[in-house]
Amino acid sequence: MDTATTMGDLSPEQLNNFKERLLAEEQKLLGELKTVGRINPSNPGDWEPVPENIDVMQADKNEAADAIEEYEENTAVLRELEIRYNNVKRALKKIEDGTYGTCEVGGEAIDVKRLEANPAALTCVTHADSLRPE
Repeated sequence: MDTATTMGDLSPEQLNNFKERLLAEEQKLLGELKTVGRINPSNPGDWEPVPENIDVMQADKNEAADAIEEYEENTAVLRELEIRYNNVKRALKKIEDGTYGTCEVGGEAIDVKRLEANPAALTCVTHADSLRPE
């Protein structure tokens, strides 16, 4: 049984379900992003990690090392969260545009089971690795 679908193949209930799940995930990710970063003031479409505020003039070497380590961890976490957040936003935009459920690489339908597992999927399984950042 072929379960590949495009937005036109999705029932209004399915589409609404995917949209609700994406909106909920968008809010969750936004909250998580705010715990490790902030919106870049010079580029509102980008997030940057937030360094810990410490008094470097009075900090000992261990405190400074801990702050640097936390900043590096925040950077790694922020990068992964930002990628997921942007994919969720892209999927929501695709719902608005009427292109949800279509692979961004090959243009074929994305399997409905893939969308159920990951409503933010932007590609079919065949092209899943094509949009991964390096």
